[in-house]
This record gives sequence, structure tokens and C-alpha cells, in this order.
Amino acid sequence: MNQLIRCIPCNEIFARTPYDQWPEYEYVSGSAPEPYRTVKKDEFQVFLKHHRNHPMEDLEILEDSFVSEKPYSEPTKVSYFKATNGKDKFVIKRFRKRIDEPLSYQLIQGDYSLKLLRFEIQPEEIIKQLKRELDNPPLPEHQLEAFLKLYQQVLKTIDIKNLERIPEDSTHPLEIYYKMDEVSLAYLLRNCRVIFKGQEYNEIEAFIHRQREDGVLLLKAIYQIQIVEAAQSKKETLPILHAIEGKKYVEKK
Repeated sequence: MNQLIRCIPCNEIFARTPYDQWPEYEYVSGSAPEPYRTVKKDEFQVFLKHHRNHPMEDLEILEDSFVSEKPYSEPTKVSYFKATNGKDKFVIKRFRKRIDEPLSYQLIQGDYSLKLLRFEIQPEEIIKQLKRELDNPPLPEHQLEAFLKLYQQVLKTIDIKNLERIPEDSTHPLEIYYKMDEVSLAYLLRNCRVIFKGQEYNEIEAFIHRQREDGVLLLKAIYQIQIVEAAQSKKETLPILHAIEGKKYVEKK
């Protein structure tokens, strides 16, 4: 996305990209050897004609503001991001219903926040990794379960606001991973001495240090998008075209 343009009185958004003037190709039956016809297009000019003589402005997308309820790889997902004109902030909804449709944009007057739904450890991944790394001899089941129980207890003492977020570690925008803080690390190691003795403790201590930074001991937070739309006053909804100053774009004749 190269440029985001807002029609001020209509509150409609156009995302200007290098692909706006790419032609489309239509199949024409019985026209061999050229069975396809080239159809020129210019989506930005269509937008300008639709909003002729309306004042417009450029919006700047706020960095790291993209959120969605579906994975990054999902092509038909609904996503939201924030943008500003330098004075006001807006929420932009980006969506399409089918993969062969162009992306659509809708401006929302208001804001969004992320509500924490769950904050958890990764029990299955932890057990698998412990069995893979500490296998000579393998840890008995009661020690594995005791370690999980201890880590769950450590989790209850952690304030997520004090944790360091691990960037780009999830395929889902609402799943965020965090690194255990130093105080919680010390608490975990100290209590591991009750469960593990001698060489076993040395091995579990090394395991914790290895997996804390970017491994199975990362803490997983699941969020939910909450959008709060701002109520528009009657003054804001009036079509006061001549009272608003905005950027002018040249429409091709």
C-alpha cells in the first residue's frame, strides 16, 4: 500500500497502489489466435470522478497497528489498522469476501483495543521438548507433570505488562508471545530444586535458559479485537463541502 486517500465529506477511502492501472483481460469466444481482449482501467480516476470537486487528504498509516482475527496467510480476512491525517486518528477496515475481489476499505470513526482473553503456557510443546532433550535417562512422568504444575504457578504471579514481547513469532495477529521476566525466572529455578536433584537440576536449568528466549517456555497471550465507534455529531454529518479545506487531485479528462 503506497498511498491512502480520504474523501473528507464522504469519509470514503482509496488505497492507491502501482496496480491501479494494470489492465484486465477478458476471454472472447471465437477470436483466435487472440482469445483475450485487453481492458484498460484506472481505479484511481474512477474514484476521483465519483468524488469530483470533493476535498481530499492523505492519511499516514500508523506503524504496527495492523490487527486481524484470522492468520496472516488468510487472503479473505477482515483486518484493521490505524491512520492519521496529522491531527485526527482513524480506524480503517480492510476486507474482501472472495479471493478474486479487490480489497475494500472502510473508515471507522473511533478506535480499537485488544482485550486479553487468555494468558497461558504451552504444556504439550514443553513436554515434547523435555522428552526430546532430557532423554538420557528420560525424566519420569511425575517430574514432567510437577514441572508443568510449577510453571503454571509461576504464570499466576506474572503481570503481562512487565514482559518483553517477542516480535513476529506467531502466524496469527491475535496470538502474541512473551519472554519470562528475570524475577519469574529466578522463582522458577529456585522451586525446580525441589523437583530435580543433582545432574537432573543442572539439565533442567540449562533447558530453561535455552527455551526461555525463543522456545517452548515462551508465554502465549490470546487477544480479542474490540472496536468502539465514536458518535458523530449532527454538525459533522452535514455536507459542508465549502467549509472544508483539503488536498486537490487532478482528474484526467
